[in-house]
This record gives sequence, structure tokens and C-alpha cells, in this order.
Amino acid sequence: MPAKLQFGLDTFGDLAFQEDGTAMSADATLRQVVHEAQLADELGLQMFALGEHHRPEFAISSPEIVLGAIAMVTKQIKLGTAVTVLSSDDPVRVFERFSTLHGLSHGREEIMLGRGSFTESFPLYGYDLQNYDELFTEKIALWQKLLAGGKLNWSGKFTQKLTNTTVYPQLPKGETIATSLAVGGSPESIIRAVYYDIPVVIAIIGGEPTRFRPYVDLYHKAAQQLKKPEHPLGMHAHGIILDDEAEARSVGWQYIRAEMDRIGIDRGWAPMTRDRFEFEIDKGAYYVGTPEQVAQKLAKNMKALDMSRFDLVYGTGGQLIHQREATIRNYATKVVPRVRELIGGEA
Repeated sequence: MPAKLQFGLDTFGDLAFQEDGTAMSADATLRQVVHEAQLADELGLQMFALGEHHRPEFAISSPEIVLGAIAMVTKQIKLGTAVTVLSSDDPVRVFERFSTLHGLSHGREEIMLGRGSFTESFPLYGYDLQNYDELFTEKIALWQKLLAGGKLNWSGKFTQKLTNTTVYPQLPKGETIATSLAVGGSPESIIRAVYYDIPVVIAIIGGEPTRFRPYVDLYHKAAQQLKKPEHPLGMHAHGIILDDEAEARSVGWQYIRAEMDRIGIDRGWAPMTRDRFEFEIDKGAYYVGTPEQVAQKLAKNMKALDMSRFDLVYGTGGQLIHQREATIRNYATKVVPRVRELIGGEA
């Protein structure tokens, strides 16, 4: 296990709920997310990342704008996306947005690229899902060219032709935009990350986490064969951390189940059963329980998968404000120190 461990938070901007159970507006949720990022920064977490969605239950469709607001009220925490759906975006515009965020945040930004497990952005921006893989392959190649800086010459099938073009704002000399690649379970994505020399973060949202061990092994093998450097690996997963176990499970059953069932309508999943939900807590991908329970499970899985980074997806399904903030506080002040102790990583 690498010595340096990193712990962060992810949110998709799920519409939050007032203490009386009243749903908050998207505007109010955005302001709440900024407040939660401030809290995470004050508590010493290393990463705060925002998802991109174009659905009624989520407030964040433009993560970089929200991150820009967060950059103005935080000091240390890294600010990222989870994920930027590069396939349905213009890499040039993405670069401009992130190079702007680079300046606002003093280089604290990170872009996490992904093909998109949610696909509503494709028809919204005029892209054909039949080109799902080709779009990402071409656009990530253009992204790498943009990171190199200077004048750009480029011609692609799905992207614009650029001749001796400089994209502004340029990054300061010697600086770059930290880039990682989100992987949901595709061997091809692992190989692509190694080829482009990009760190990997595995999204583990269901099932036993150890089933992803073959992807970890593939990463190491591919790096050796392609003679590429091996970066620390990361993962993210959903969780609720409260002082009372029964309360944590109750909140999870109410909100995580509701969110998964909403997603399942589009993807053809069967509604979540209570047995399945309890399995995900006891042996699967959910980190739901007391700080000690979550820390024990997280340390076990990080060891088994050789993970150096973990991002907790908090606030799934919305949740009451005090529940969201309690999870953040327990994670930062109790779970993270305990995991470091159990793994033996940097204190």
C-alpha cells in the first residue's frame, strides 16, 4: 500500500431537503453545496468533486461554475469533477473552462474525464450515442494535445479542425490541469488510461468491491507492457456516516434506494429490495453505518484493491441538511484518521 493516502468527497448535486422534509430548490441546493465544500476544506479533506447531470433531481449541470464559486471561499482543498462527460462536450471549451478555474483556484483544479454512465447529455448537445466510444477516443486525444500548450494543429472526425491555433487562457509555463480517468468496469478504459498516462479512479457503486481486483491487476500489467508509469489508484462509492447505525441504515434506505430506483427506471433495473440494500452495506459497495463500521470496511477494501485514494459520494438522493453535514464531519474527523491508522498510511 502506497504511503500517501488521499480522501475526498463527491456529490452529484442531489436536490437537498430542509429539516421539515421540504425539497430545496436547485438554487438553494447549489448554495448548500458551496457551504459543504467550505466545511470539507475546513476539516482538512483533500478533494471536493462535482458530478455533471442534466436531470430534474440534480442541481449541477455546469460543475466548473460551481467550482469557481467554491474556489473563492476555500483555501487548500482540490476542486474536481466526477465526471466531465468529454464525449458530449467540446474539448477546447472544456480546456478554456478549466484553465480559467486553474487561475481562480491557484492550480487546485482536477478534471476527471469519463465516457458518461448517464447519457442525457448526448442528445441534449446533438451527439449520436452510436458514436459513444469513438467520440471519447478522439476527444481524449485532443485533450492531451491541449494540455501540451502552444499552437495546436488538429483534425478529427467528430471535432473541429484547428490550424496553428492557440487556446486561451494558456496555462502558466510548467503547469498543467490535473487529469484523471473515471472507470466503471471497462477493461478498455483501463488500457486507455495507461496509454495516455492518466491516473484511474474506479466507480464502485454496486456489488462486492473485490470483484474489481482484476482491473487493478490489468492496470499494473498494462503499465509494465506499455512501459508507462504507474499512478496511485483511487475509487469512489456511496455512503452515509452517522453516529447511530440504525439511523444511518434508515436514511440510506430512504434516500439511496430512492435514487437508485429512479436511475433504474431508465436502465431497466429491478427496484431495490431490502435484502439487496442490506447486502450492499454488509458486503457490497455502500459505506453506511457508524464511523468505526465505515472505517473498518473502507480500510479492508482499500487494502484488498491497493487503493491510495477514496472519494465518498455523500448526499445521495438529497437527504436532510443535517444528515449531509453529519456525514461530512464524521468522515473527515473520525473515518479518515481511523482508516489511516488501520492501513498504516501517512497520518
